[in-house]
Amino acid sequence: MLNNFTGADKVYIACGYTNLRSGIDGLATIVQQQFQLDPFTNTLFLFCRKRRDRIKGAYWEGDGFLLLYKRLEQGSYQWPRNENEVKSLTAQHEQCFRTSKGNIL
Repeated sequence: MLNNFTGADKVYIACGYTNLRSGIDGLATIVQQQFQLDPFTNTLFLFCRKRRDRIKGAYWEGDGFLLLYKRLEQGSYQWPRNENEVKSLTAQHEQCFRTSKGNIL
């Protein structure tokens, strides 16, 4: 069953760039090993590729993961570059992200 992922308690962005060829298992491993966070929570984790025109999101729905993917046709995301960090978005940033076309971070 697909739930509304906009009900996530938190949204984290993985700073730096991620190889988006990784599937859900690879992204969950990054969340656990690199950031010491639990991917099995009501949290949306976002990852960006180096060209910054595509992002992937991983969201646990309670009975499985939802894998989100967005490719911008024009423009790029402004993404933090420090690859050893994960940042939690504020409520204001989350709202901007949910309604933007990429230029909010």
